[in-house]
Amino acid sequence: MVEIELDGQKVEVAEGCMVMHAAEKAGTYIPHFCYHKKLSIAANCRMCLVDVEKAPKPMPACATPVTQGMIVRTKSDKAIKAQQSVMEFLLINHPLDCPICDQGGECQLQDLAVGYGGSSSRYEEDKRVVFHKDVGPLISMEEMTRCIHCTRCVRFGQEVGGVMELGMIHRGEHSEITTVAGDTVDSELSGNMIDICPVGALTSKPFRYSARTWELSRRRSVSPHDSTGANLIVQVKNHKVMRVVPFENEAVNECWIADRDRFSYEALNGEDRLTQPMLKQGGVWKEVDWQTALEYVANGLKNIKQEHGAASVGALVSPHSTVEELYLASALVRGLGSDNIDYRLRNAQFAAPDGVRWLGTSIASLSTLQRVLVVGSNLRKDHPLFAQRIRQAARHGCHVNAVDSVARDWALPVQNLLVQSTSQWVQALGGIAAAVAQEKGIAPPSGVAAVADESAVAVAHSLLSGERKAVLLGNAAAHHAQAAQLLALANWIGQNTGATVGYLTEAANTVGAQFVGARPVSGGQNAAQMLSGSLKAALLLNTEPVHDAAAGAQAAVALSAAEMVVTLSPFKANMAFSDVLLPIAPFTETSGSFINAEGRLQSFHAVVRPLGDTRPAWKVLRVLANLLALPGFDFETSQDVLARATNAAAGSFTQIPGDQLSNAVTVIPEGVVAAGEPVVASIYQLDSLVRRATSLQFTADARLAREGVTP
Repeated sequence: MVEIELDGQKVEVAEGCMVMHAAEKAGTYIPHFCYHKKLSIAANCRMCLVDVEKAPKPMPACATPVTQGMIVRTKSDKAIKAQQSVMEFLLINHPLDCPICDQGGECQLQDLAVGYGGSSSRYEEDKRVVFHKDVGPLISMEEMTRCIHCTRCVRFGQEVGGVMELGMIHRGEHSEITTVAGDTVDSELSGNMIDICPVGALTSKPFRYSARTWELSRRRSVSPHDSTGANLIVQVKNHKVMRVVPFENEAVNECWIADRDRFSYEALNGEDRLTQPMLKQGGVWKEVDWQTALEYVANGLKNIKQEHGAASVGALVSPHSTVEELYLASALVRGLGSDNIDYRLRNAQFAAPDGVRWLGTSIASLSTLQRVLVVGSNLRKDHPLFAQRIRQAARHGCHVNAVDSVARDWALPVQNLLVQSTSQWVQALGGIAAAVAQEKGIAPPSGVAAVADESAVAVAHSLLSGERKAVLLGNAAAHHAQAAQLLALANWIGQNTGATVGYLTEAANTVGAQFVGARPVSGGQNAAQMLSGSLKAALLLNTEPVHDAAAGAQAAVALSAAEMVVTLSPFKANMAFSDVLLPIAPFTETSGSFINAEGRLQSFHAVVRPLGDTRPAWKVLRVLANLLALPGFDFETSQDVLARATNAAAGSFTQIPGDQLSNAVTVIPEGVVAAGEPVVASIYQLDSLVRRATSLQFTADARLAREGVTP
């Protein structure tokens, strides 16, 4: 540790830290633009100049290493005058167009100009102009004249996004940030460039000119998309979501969010929203009141149960639904005497698990891994924030190994890649296990040949070295026809290499759906069986089986054969085969909870009032259960439902107990389930929200998915 004196205060920091880090520890603010705690040091804005004793000139705090006994003054005349001079230079070519700038009111340059800028400019020559650029549907670069060349966006692309999509060309007053070749910015994390831009050069294209920052209310929420559980700030004006930005949580999403977390809000106010209950009568959809719709559903369920038995009723539920909604849907179906409920719509194998499948480690630990094996995941697109953490680990020497059906661009170095058809993944993992056994001089797993090829040996060598290690199974491995066999082999490899084993779980509440029992537990039908045409009455909670299920278009045929299909959705969905549409609230209009991949429960409140006649799904399910005269549905709030679902006092449950989290396999289904390629949703087809977010559907990733190209 090194001790320095900062503005008369003794500060102790680690050797190799910069003066800026010492100031942060001491709680002293030093003005800056190019410095960002998550990016490398560039020291090119010079705004953080400070007075270091015995130094011949002011020194940049972000790039000056601390030394024992160093004396630093951040508020001396020398430091202040240096900072004021830098500000004057920065404003020479800035357009000073704050009244019409989207960044006005939350602009770092604007804020610091108040404290360090002059009352007038000595510069009278013409200002430079930088031509605008079109870089895609998400980021606006219409006013690049505002750019102060801090290069945060460039460094973000290289270091966090993994792709250098922006760069600086030319020199002096001709310098500008550009894509060079006129390309679009296509990173799945690109929206973070908007947040870290300290001026109004990069702004949100969907949000552009729609509101001023001081008009917006800021309310916390949690992302309903992938299993990171990214923390959000939802910004609202006149009960309408206008913008979504990250809420910093180092243990979950740090200070970043994926583009689908940021821009999917467009679907919330789209034309496809369902705002009134609807019944299909004589093939024609008619709007009705809630009482009529719910009584119709309750009577229909009673009649079908009486005529065909409880086993003819089932529910297909989305793992993007909240813990409370999934618990009540499960309780309702079981209250009717059926065990036909499942969230695993894309699965091909439905082995009974030993516990709740999860990540197997903490999300934060992904950043510090030294060795990792990823099986069956398009990591960068399926889990952008997990990929970002593993990218940071790779930057510090982590060996990344992968088993996949194609070679994908993860925007990080992959040490060893085993490209095998999905039908050969079990053999591929078996080969790695054989190589591990060979290296350790032990017997390989039962049924695995003792011979391993060169690629498998390389992966085994990687996993047997290093300390912090993980074997991670992706969405394609979870949906695989031999999912249990893959997990069993992954467990053997993990046990014999010292690696943790877990799933990069698909959806915001995949872990929560398991925890509350939203799957058959006593002989009920799984999702594939229910979508084979066996149901007479189907409840579809927040899901569109044609898009969300492995059955695809066949799901519509199967559900059309049912006597009654009830869709609970925020959107006009499943209209071809549904008989009732019940408008339920999306995550912004209801309170609820999600449990992310590491088993962390995160609750949130509604940030806007429900649109039209929309109602929170937990309330709809509760009232429906009351109409069916089912006992135990006397909940007043979503917190009451959560307390019942978790068997814990309201507000006290934050993490699934370790004894309930398990990736162990004790029973492997005999034989191989006949199935083709594992069904995995592309990045902007994951759920009903992103499918209806206009700007996301104009991205390169969405276009490639429509063309059937693997990104």
